[in-house]
Amino acid sequence: MSSMKTKDRIIFAALELFNELGERTVTTNHIAAHIQISPGNLYYHFRNKQEIVRAIFELYSSELLERFAPPHGHKESLSLLKHYLDSIFTLMWKYRFFYANLPEILQRDEDLHKSYIAVQEKLRHNLVSIVNRFIEIELIEIADSEMESFVTTLHMITASWLSYRAAMSQKAQVTEEVIHQGMLHVIAVVKPRATVGGAEQLQILEEGVRAMHTE
Repeated sequence: MSSMKTKDRIIFAALELFNELGERTVTTNHIAAHIQISPGNLYYHFRNKQEIVRAIFELYSSELLERFAPPHGHKESLSLLKHYLDSIFTLMWKYRFFYANLPEILQRDEDLHKSYIAVQEKLRHNLVSIVNRFIEIELIEIADSEMESFVTTLHMITASWLSYRAAMSQKAQVTEEVIHQGMLHVIAVVKPRATVGGAEQLQILEEGVRAMHTE
């Protein structure tokens, strides 16, 4: 059990440091020092930093697919919308180093890139189910012919918002406010497809996100 515990500590320490300092600047020695273990102890669990990145990706993948599972039961529509919007924020914030440097991280690890594509394909499949559920409960109206491009647009915003922002600003700091702006863009894309009832609920969500800026 203790070895599992150390392994988890390494993963969570790395995630914290990658988010705070940027993955490129953090070494395995930094990670070991952060949790006060020897570099040898770290190498017992992970041969190199890339293996730690992969372990973080596994965590991210399972949380992503769990949070964006197709809805079951008769959850009230506003709470359903809020659940998915909150999940976007949580994932972007918790794994922000990954979102902000996605192309670079994937380019240097072919196996990780394959895993990423496989997970994103599952996510796309789930997104179609989620959007279909929103159509069923009359939150939005989308023609079958437009479903593919609509889901692609939502997927594109959430997957690449932080790397887009990093490219557009020399201050690459990811703040909660930057993620809130991404959430507002998601709402803006959904709004034109909303029913009257759906538009009211999106407005409530939008006001909630905007209020977070002023807290």
